[in-house]
Order: sequence, then C-alpha cells, then structure tokens
Amino acid sequence: MSSPKPVEVLIAGQRLMVSSEHSAEYTRGVATYLDDAVQRIRTAAPTIDGQRATILAALAVTDELFQARQHDAATILRIDAVAEQLARLLPPAVRGPRAQD
Repeated sequence: MSSPKPVEVLIAGQRLMVSSEHSAEYTRGVATYLDDAVQRIRTAAPTIDGQRATILAALAVTDELFQARQHDAATILRIDAVAEQLARLLPPAVRGPRAQD
C-alpha cells in the first residue's frame, strides 16, 4: 500500500475528507456503498434523522461483513475437507510431506 492520501467523499449528504492508503476510486466506492445503504434506510424510514440512518446503515454493512466472513470460514472448512478426502485417495509418494503428517 502507498502512503495515505486525502480523498473527498460524500456520505449522507456530508462532504468528508478521509485519509486512505487505497486509491481514490476505491475509497470513493466504499463511501458510495455506505451512502447507498444510508439512502435505503432513509427510503424505508423517511422520518428517521440522518445520524440514526447512518448508524443503522453502518450496522447493516457490518452485518454483511460478518455474514461474508462466516461464509468464507464455512467455505474454507469445506475445501479443507475435500482436500483431505482427495489426499487419502492419492498414493503416499504423491501426497508429499504435508499430507503425511
């Protein structure tokens, strides 16, 4: 990663300067994703104030992150199980040192 650079983003109608080690395009994309989540909350509950909408959007995005992590962990477990099954089918000389442990 490169050194942090300031990037202007727009979230919930607020212009913010954020410092990011990522590209400006990436940082703006992340901000747009959060802004879209805020807008979905505001559309679903038009009387909610901006701060609460932003907090609820952040919770929704964090929930997405946690679910993705759980899915990734489950996928890794399935891949490991399949790899173990495949390793048992291979002759010992093909398995290599790791599979023989």
